[in-house]
Amino acid sequence: MEYNHLIPELSVADFEKSLSFYTDVLGFQIEYQRVEHQFALLSYQGSQIMLEQINDVWKAGKVEYPFGRGINFQILVDNVEVIIASLRDHGYLLMVEPETHWYRKENLLVGQHEFLVMDPNGYVLRFSQQLGTKQSDETGGTL
Repeated sequence: MEYNHLIPELSVADFEKSLSFYTDVLGFQIEYQRVEHQFALLSYQGSQIMLEQINDVWKAGKVEYPFGRGINFQILVDNVEVIIASLRDHGYLLMVEPETHWYRKENLLVGQHEFLVMDPNGYVLRFSQQLGTKQSDETGGTL
């Protein structure tokens, strides 16, 4: 396995519940795990994330729900509908229903079909499916 250059490590309140959410509900694979430390490195279609039970080693301050205030993790996937169906089957609510957005990148618009869901610890995950690009004018409108 090749490691990404940036791999978020999320402190979690209940390691087993979080691991189940990421693997059983979202479909992440366990790349490796240190059971004795309640730690796992997970991957999904090229994205990598680490989960670790809250401990005093990495704690930078008071940890309280929702843990992920001020950040969302964009995860590029082949098909957002597969993940949405699994979330709904497992009784999880979406924070933001699926929407299509076109983001300006210089003279192009980059399309993404995306939604947001909060994990059991309050980390916001934004799953995005790439839709391709199209030309735009300087204001972000399409030509």
